[in-house]
Amino acid sequence: MKIKIIDNFLSNEDFNELCKINLKKISKNEIKVYHNKIFKNGKIQTSECIEHKFLEKLHRDYSEKTLNILKELYPKKYDLYEFSEFHIIETGANYSFPIHDDTPDKLLSGVIYLKPEKNSGTLFYSSKSGQDKKEIKWKQNRAVFFSRKERSTWHSYNGDGNNNRVALVYNLMTSKIKDVCKVEGSNFFTTISRYKINPYLYRFFKKTI
Repeated sequence: MKIKIIDNFLSNEDFNELCKINLKKISKNEIKVYHNKIFKNGKIQTSECIEHKFLEKLHRDYSEKTLNILKELYPKKYDLYEFSEFHIIETGANYSFPIHDDTPDKLLSGVIYLKPEKNSGTLFYSSKSGQDKKEIKWKQNRAVFFSRKERSTWHSYNGDGNNNRVALVYNLMTSKIKDVCKVEGSNFFTTISRYKINPYLYRFFKKTI
Protein backbone atom coordinates (compact mmCIF):
# COMPACT_ATOMS: atom_id res chain seq x y z
CA MET A 1 0.00 0.00 0.00
CA LYS A 2 1.32 3.43 -0.94
CA ILE A 3 0.88 6.03 1.81
CA LYS A 4 1.63 9.73 1.39
CA ILE A 5 2.58 11.58 4.58
CA ILE A 6 2.83 15.38 4.55
CA ASP A 7 3.69 17.39 7.65
CA ASN A 8 2.33 20.94 7.96
CA PHE A 9 -0.21 20.19 5.24
CA LEU A 10 -2.48 23.12 6.09
CA SER A 11 -1.39 26.72 6.40
CA ASN A 12 -1.07 27.87 10.01
CA GLU A 13 -4.10 30.10 9.51
CA ASP A 14 -6.30 27.28 8.24
CA PHE A 15 -5.05 24.81 10.83
CA ASN A 16 -5.79 27.21 13.68
CA GLU A 17 -9.21 28.03 12.26
CA LEU A 18 -10.17 24.35 12.16
CA CYS A 19 -8.88 23.76 15.69
CA LYS A 20 -11.05 26.64 16.97
CA ILE A 21 -14.32 25.16 15.69
CA ASN A 22 -16.74 24.49 18.54
CA LEU A 23 -17.95 20.89 18.53
CA LYS A 24 -20.75 19.29 20.49
CA LYS A 25 -19.57 17.53 23.61
CA ILE A 26 -19.41 13.74 23.28
CA SER A 27 -18.41 11.03 25.70
CA LYS A 28 -15.18 9.07 25.58
CA ASN A 29 -17.11 6.11 24.13
CA GLU A 30 -18.67 7.93 21.16
CA ILE A 31 -17.74 9.11 17.69
CA LYS A 32 -19.20 12.17 15.98
CA VAL A 33 -18.90 13.00 12.26
CA TYR A 34 -19.62 16.50 10.92
CA HIS A 35 -20.30 16.19 7.19
CA ASN A 36 -19.05 18.75 4.68
CA LYS A 37 -19.29 18.17 0.93
CA ILE A 38 -18.32 20.46 -1.95
CA PHE A 39 -18.29 19.65 -5.67
CA LYS A 40 -15.48 20.53 -8.05
CA ASN A 41 -17.58 23.37 -9.46
CA GLY A 42 -17.82 24.87 -5.97
CA LYS A 43 -21.40 23.81 -5.22
CA ILE A 44 -21.90 22.95 -1.55
CA GLN A 45 -24.36 20.15 -0.80
CA THR A 46 -23.87 19.74 2.95
CA SER A 47 -22.01 21.81 5.49
CA GLU A 48 -21.83 21.16 9.23
CA CYS A 49 -19.66 23.14 11.65
CA ILE A 50 -17.52 24.62 8.82
CA GLU A 51 -18.83 27.91 7.45
CA HIS A 52 -19.50 28.03 3.70
CA LYS A 53 -16.85 30.63 2.94
CA PHE A 54 -14.19 28.70 4.81
CA LEU A 55 -15.22 25.45 3.14
CA GLU A 56 -14.93 27.17 -0.24
CA LYS A 57 -11.47 28.41 0.74
CA LEU A 58 -10.29 24.95 1.75
CA HIS A 59 -11.59 23.54 -1.52
CA ARG A 60 -9.95 26.30 -3.56
CA ASP A 61 -6.59 26.19 -1.79
CA TYR A 62 -6.03 22.43 -1.50
CA SER A 63 -7.84 20.78 -4.44
CA GLU A 64 -4.90 20.91 -6.82
CA LYS A 65 -2.58 19.57 -4.14
CA THR A 66 -4.78 16.58 -3.32
CA LEU A 67 -5.60 15.83 -6.96
CA ASN A 68 -1.87 15.66 -7.65
CA ILE A 69 -1.54 13.19 -4.76
CA LEU A 70 -4.31 11.06 -6.30
CA LYS A 71 -2.53 11.20 -9.66
CA GLU A 72 0.65 10.01 -7.95
CA LEU A 73 -0.93 7.19 -5.93
CA TYR A 74 -3.59 5.90 -8.37
CA PRO A 75 -3.51 7.79 -11.70
CA LYS A 76 -6.27 5.68 -13.29
CA LYS A 77 -8.76 7.10 -10.79
CA TYR A 78 -7.87 10.73 -11.43
CA ASP A 79 -10.56 11.40 -14.06
CA LEU A 80 -13.32 9.91 -11.86
CA TYR A 81 -13.17 12.74 -9.33
CA GLU A 82 -16.48 14.58 -8.72
CA PHE A 83 -16.49 16.11 -5.23
CA SER A 84 -14.58 16.50 -1.99
CA GLU A 85 -15.42 15.76 1.61
CA PHE A 86 -14.05 17.84 4.48
CA HIS A 87 -15.45 15.95 7.45
CA ILE A 88 -14.57 16.84 11.01
CA ILE A 89 -14.45 13.64 13.07
CA GLU A 90 -14.18 13.54 16.83
CA THR A 91 -13.28 10.10 18.16
CA GLY A 92 -13.85 9.43 21.83
CA ALA A 93 -10.81 8.53 23.92
CA ASN A 94 -12.15 4.99 24.44
CA TYR A 95 -13.71 4.53 20.97
CA SER A 96 -12.15 2.22 18.38
CA PHE A 97 -13.18 2.06 14.72
CA PRO A 98 -12.73 -1.48 13.33
CA ILE A 99 -10.27 -2.53 10.65
CA HIS A 100 -11.70 -1.72 7.20
CA ASP A 101 -10.61 -0.87 3.65
CA ASP A 102 -12.85 2.15 2.86
CA THR A 103 -15.80 2.31 0.50
CA PRO A 104 -15.13 2.41 -3.27
CA ASP A 105 -16.57 5.90 -3.70
CA LYS A 106 -13.40 7.21 -2.01
CA LEU A 107 -10.77 7.82 -4.67
CA LEU A 108 -8.34 9.37 -2.21
CA SER A 109 -8.68 8.95 1.54
CA GLY A 110 -7.00 11.52 3.72
CA VAL A 111 -6.81 12.57 7.35
CA ILE A 112 -5.20 15.65 8.87
CA TYR A 113 -4.53 15.43 12.58
CA LEU A 114 -5.91 18.49 14.41
CA LYS A 115 -6.02 18.16 18.19
CA PRO A 116 -5.00 17.50 20.92
CA GLU A 117 -1.21 17.78 20.81
CA LYS A 118 -0.79 14.07 21.56
CA ASN A 119 -3.03 11.15 20.58
CA SER A 120 -3.00 7.92 18.58
CA GLY A 121 -2.41 7.97 14.85
CA THR A 122 -3.75 5.89 11.95
CA LEU A 123 -3.08 2.14 11.91
CA PHE A 124 -2.45 0.22 8.67
CA TYR A 125 -2.39 -3.55 8.22
CA SER A 126 -1.61 -6.13 5.55
CA SER A 127 -4.85 -8.03 6.26
CA LYS A 128 -8.28 -7.62 7.82
CA SER A 129 -7.14 -9.75 10.74
CA GLY A 130 -4.62 -7.07 11.71
CA GLN A 131 -1.31 -8.51 10.56
CA ASP A 132 1.81 -6.34 10.16
CA LYS A 133 0.40 -3.37 12.04
CA LYS A 134 2.03 -0.04 11.23
CA GLU A 135 1.12 3.26 12.86
CA ILE A 136 1.45 6.65 11.21
CA LYS A 137 1.99 8.54 14.42
CA TRP A 138 -0.05 11.51 15.53
CA LYS A 139 1.47 14.92 14.90
CA GLN A 140 -0.65 18.04 14.66
CA ASN A 141 -1.19 19.20 11.05
CA ARG A 142 0.22 15.95 9.67
CA ALA A 143 -1.72 14.64 6.65
CA VAL A 144 -1.94 10.96 5.75
CA PHE A 145 -3.27 10.01 2.29
CA PHE A 146 -3.82 6.75 0.44
CA SER A 147 -5.99 5.47 -2.39
CA ARG A 148 -8.09 2.52 -1.35
CA LYS A 149 -8.17 -0.79 -3.17
CA GLU A 150 -10.67 -3.57 -2.60
CA ARG A 151 -9.55 -5.93 0.20
CA SER A 152 -6.08 -4.39 0.32
CA THR A 153 -5.93 -1.03 2.12
CA TRP A 154 -6.80 -2.19 5.62
CA HIS A 155 -6.65 0.44 8.35
CA SER A 156 -8.26 1.59 11.60
CA TYR A 157 -8.06 4.31 14.22
CA ASN A 158 -8.96 4.86 17.86
CA GLY A 159 -8.66 7.26 20.76
CA ASP A 160 -5.65 6.98 23.02
CA GLY A 161 -7.63 6.27 26.19
CA ASN A 162 -6.95 9.72 27.61
CA ASN A 163 -8.30 12.40 25.28
CA ASN A 164 -10.80 12.63 22.44
CA ARG A 165 -9.20 12.78 19.00
CA VAL A 166 -10.23 15.46 16.46
CA ALA A 167 -9.22 15.20 12.81
CA LEU A 168 -10.13 16.61 9.42
CA VAL A 169 -10.97 13.81 7.01
CA TYR A 170 -10.30 15.03 3.47
CA ASN A 171 -11.54 12.64 0.78
CA LEU A 172 -11.72 12.93 -3.00
CA MET A 173 -14.94 11.23 -4.04
CA THR A 174 -16.91 9.82 -6.96
CA SER A 175 -20.34 8.33 -7.63
CA LYS A 176 -18.95 6.22 -10.51
CA ILE A 177 -18.61 2.99 -8.54
CA LYS A 178 -18.73 0.74 -11.61
CA ASP A 179 -15.79 2.62 -13.10
CA VAL A 180 -13.86 2.31 -9.84
CA CYS A 181 -14.43 -1.44 -9.83
CA LYS A 182 -13.27 -1.65 -13.44
CA VAL A 183 -10.08 0.22 -12.63
CA GLU A 184 -9.43 -1.95 -9.56
CA GLY A 185 -10.35 -5.18 -11.37
CA SER A 186 -13.05 -6.02 -8.82
CA ASN A 187 -16.62 -7.25 -9.28
CA PHE A 188 -19.19 -4.47 -8.93
CA PHE A 189 -21.97 -6.57 -7.42
CA THR A 190 -19.67 -8.31 -4.98
CA THR A 191 -18.22 -4.97 -3.91
CA ILE A 192 -21.64 -3.40 -3.32
CA SER A 193 -22.82 -6.44 -1.39
CA ARG A 194 -19.81 -6.27 0.92
CA TYR A 195 -20.59 -2.76 2.06
CA LYS A 196 -24.31 -3.29 2.40
CA ILE A 197 -23.73 -5.91 5.06
CA ASN A 198 -21.10 -3.88 6.93
CA PRO A 199 -22.98 -1.76 9.51
CA TYR A 200 -19.97 0.44 10.25
CA LEU A 201 -19.33 1.48 6.64
CA TYR A 202 -22.68 1.22 4.87
CA ARG A 203 -24.21 4.12 6.81
CA PHE A 204 -21.56 6.39 5.23
CA PHE A 205 -21.75 4.72 1.80
CA LYS A 206 -25.45 4.15 1.13
CA LYS A 207 -26.22 7.66 -0.10
CA THR A 208 -23.74 7.41 -2.97
CA ILE A 209 -24.84 4.19 -4.68
